[in-house]
Amino acid sequence: MTFGDQGFPYGPPEPYAPFTAEQDRIEQNRIEQERIEQERIRRRRRNRRLAAAGTGAVLAAAVAAGVVMAADRDGGPGGGGRDAAPPAATATGSGPAVPSVDASLPSDAPSALPSLLARPVIRPEQAFPAKNVRVGDGSRYTRVDLATTTDCTRGMSAELAQLIEQGEPCSRLTAALFTDTDRRSQITVSVLSFARVEDATRVFMMASMDPVTYQVVSLDPPPEAGMPTVPPGSAGVFRRVMTVRSVVFANGQWGDGSETGEAELTAQTEGLLRHVNETVVAYEDGGNG
Repeated sequence: MTFGDQGFPYGPPEPYAPFTAEQDRIEQNRIEQERIEQERIRRRRRNRRLAAAGTGAVLAAAVAAGVVMAADRDGGPGGGGRDAAPPAATATGSGPAVPSVDASLPSDAPSALPSLLARPVIRPEQAFPAKNVRVGDGSRYTRVDLATTTDCTRGMSAELAQLIEQGEPCSRLTAALFTDTDRRSQITVSVLSFARVEDATRVFMMASMDPVTYQVVSLDPPPEAGMPTVPPGSAGVFRRVMTVRSVVFANGQWGDGSETGEAELTAQTEGLLRHVNETVVAYEDGGNG
């Protein structure tokens, strides 16, 4: 029974039918909007609780050990390790409200931290020193593009840019696009660096909980590379790690947008992430540069 036929076994009188049908549509729409708003409020509250509970533990581990290797493997709601790639958005776009995330240094932060943070943030040539790289399992990759900016909002989703606004601005975003020897994969590894550990932690926590919403944008291959642009909305593998003052992102996709070969793509993405992470950690821990 719908709103329009209550009390009328054979339906409402004909003159009122159009009016009551429209009223029914309006009422149902109002109820649905209220339900969506309540769900949004519950989701924001849940994110705040999760962020508050996890920030202190992750931050303490980061500053004590120099790096947090916590690349998530659930891949978001599907649990299969791959999500639809986010659109190339900027901070001017619209999106869901970003929860307020409080991040602060623990009282037992190591005494060496101030001297580490006094070092300049890692430069592009330090983060990605080689055009051809070989990762731990012996796989080889070629860097086909390199981009860097101090206006970090140009290379990330609107939600990630809004999250960063809760603290100090990022210092530099550097991204490199790699491909395998068959030139099938396109893997963007990005280093997002901050002056403060707290700001890197805030980004790492939220990106770990929602890797698609809080994401940096993948690079498109330059024309001279002779590679196709990944079709919009194609599935991908998203991973990230945190170093002392940076969050290193890795976004892996097949150039043709294929959704097969997930295990191979995951291995390539994680291999390159580990390779770049080791380079960034060595610099931020004072080992070189």
